Amino acid sequence: MSPSFVPGFALGFSLILAIGAQNAFVLRQGLRREHVFALCLTCAVSDAVLIAAGVAGFGALAGAVPWFEPVMRYGGAAFLLWYGARSLRSAWTGGAAMQAGNGQGTSLRAALVTVLAFTWLNPHVYLDTVVLIGSISAQYDDRLSFALGAMFSSFVFFFSLGYGAGLIAPLFARPRAWQVLDTLIGLTMWAIALKLVAM
Repeated sequence: MSPSFVPGFALGFSLILAIGAQNAFVLRQGLRREHVFALCLTCAVSDAVLIAAGVAGFGALAGAVPWFEPVMRYGGAAFLLWYGARSLRSAWTGGAAMQAGNGQGTSLRAALVTVLAFTWLNPHVYLDTVVLIGSISAQYDDRLSFALGAMFSSFVFFFSLGYGAGLIAPLFARPRAWQVLDTLIGLTMWAIALKLVAM
């Protein structure tokens, strides 16, 4: 294994470790045991594509297009505000979303569209995954191994998050726990959206 693989893995893992919109959605779906494999695979493959683009030099191209960053920033903020409002409404009203484990609450198509929006409409993913990883990879002779390490970290993280959520699923047999989680998710979405607008 190349020495560049471990730094790539460490950087990639550290960048996706913080709770964000995408991670919160995967956690919620993991708790509900809905489409976990498809969502984890979609997130990890999306990250791999973005990492490959960054290492291949797309970060410099994105920086050269002046309208790219504000369009992604405001589009992402609007989506996060809408999803945050939906989560807070779910926390307030309760209902069918409070039931975990039967896999019938959200269609696969709706879940994939949502997680793809969280991934590709988030300007931070371009700053972190494309620009930052792309620029740091230039410091290594073996950029391919660095990129593979970062990609592998995404697969490890998302599958651990999605399937690891099942370990705390018994706690979410109670409707109150779902209400707390939905409230936290909604507030997290709004906080990220406000931070994007204030940039």
